Amino acid sequence: MITRDLRLTPSASAKKLKINNNIQQKEITSPRTNSKEEVSDNYRKAIFTKRHLFTLAGTFLLLIGGAFSVYMLQPQFEEMNLSRMNTIGGMILLIVGSFLLIFRMSFLAYIAKLFFQYKPVNSVTDEELPTCTVIVPAYNEGKQVYATLLSLTNSDFPAEKLQLIAIDDGSKDDTWEWMKRAKEQLGDRVSIYQQPHNQGKRHALYRGFNLATGDVFVTVDSDSIVEKDTLRNLVSPFVTNKDCGAVAGNVRVLNNEKAIIPRMLNVSFVFSFEFIRSAQSVLGSVLCTPGALAAYRSAAVMNCLPEWINQTFMGQPTDIGEDRAMTNMILKQGYHVLFQRNAYVLTNIPEKFSSLHKMFTRWERSNVRENLMMSKFAFKPFRNGSKSGTRLLLVNQWMHMLTAYPLFLVMIVLLVLHPVLFISSTLLSILIFSSLPVFFYAKKYNISEAFWAYSYSIFYTFGLFWITPYAMATANRRGWLTRELPQKK
Repeated sequence: MITRDLRLTPSASAKKLKINNNIQQKEITSPRTNSKEEVSDNYRKAIFTKRHLFTLAGTFLLLIGGAFSVYMLQPQFEEMNLSRMNTIGGMILLIVGSFLLIFRMSFLAYIAKLFFQYKPVNSVTDEELPTCTVIVPAYNEGKQVYATLLSLTNSDFPAEKLQLIAIDDGSKDDTWEWMKRAKEQLGDRVSIYQQPHNQGKRHALYRGFNLATGDVFVTVDSDSIVEKDTLRNLVSPFVTNKDCGAVAGNVRVLNNEKAIIPRMLNVSFVFSFEFIRSAQSVLGSVLCTPGALAAYRSAAVMNCLPEWINQTFMGQPTDIGEDRAMTNMILKQGYHVLFQRNAYVLTNIPEKFSSLHKMFTRWERSNVRENLMMSKFAFKPFRNGSKSGTRLLLVNQWMHMLTAYPLFLVMIVLLVLHPVLFISSTLLSILIFSSLPVFFYAKKYNISEAFWAYSYSIFYTFGLFWITPYAMATANRRGWLTRELPQKK
């Protein structure tokens, strides 16, 4: 394989390098943060425009209108329910619906119980920190990869214990030029490599894993910014827990200042990571270590690396879901997978619907594949200790997928036969069930941003409901879907 390796001699002392880093940071347009307090401050400063206010006002009008309609249409609801109970199909639907509701509520209560038991691991001392290799794969990332590398070198992590590797996966834009600029700026603190052509993120990471020398491997997406204490917080569980095989970071949205979709997803991410993954971490079974920020015990990675790089699905090489696949393979070895709430990373997400649904489709296809893989070992004695919680997490994943088609069909039927009743009851359900992430975000950060959870639920329910059924039907398809050149602004 023909590859390019650029190694430059440092052009300045460490003191001068630090000064230059600070100067270069001023050129970066993406926001950076250095503490948990500053993370929340970043969201408090998010701009509210007339468009935002109009969107939120429209959200509340819809939800309140839906709740009022349900109240006013009670006779019609009662008539519809009575007619259902007079048919076998209606009775089956009622029984199945009640079971699913009870299961969901019981599972949520279980997750809430686990959440209150969760505590992140405090950072260990510099002497205790393991050697760490950070791998940053990049494709068509442009200037953002430069910001990512600078944020990593500004970490509060002993420089002598940190190896930083950046790999350009055959980009078609100026990503390589920005990597070379970072190399000139940072000297021996970073090594940069270029793939001969675009082979996919998995292959870029594979090369990085083989070049890595640290006791812990950390992967960071090239459109992400880490905080100063992120790395040391992320790898500390490997010191305090010998059974820890992988750690998931706490992902927040970087580009949430103006665009509505990132703003909505930021609230969703907080609930997904700080509530759901906190609970999963108590069980030692976080199901997915995110590509934006994850850490792996090097021995665990090397044990499964040949299987991981050669993974196939329905006879074809797998080029998506590398993070979930690695998590599965580490769980299978008997290791625990944890979540570090105090290890923050800010990452860019799509701002347009076309890119967003492609990203969600890729994620769901990966879930289909990896749920199948996990099912092969989860019900076997794959590790010591209790495994019932891990199995329940997998069962919940399957419940979500197995009910996708029936719920989709029921929704279509109700929308055709009873459109007003269906829409109004759906809006009332969104108002009730979305209040949990709203309250969660409001308590941890601020109430004004929390209301975006309502908007996101409406957006997903009526705009992205088809993702899971479609992903299940096309799970064998390959392709990243969103790796096109970024649009110039």
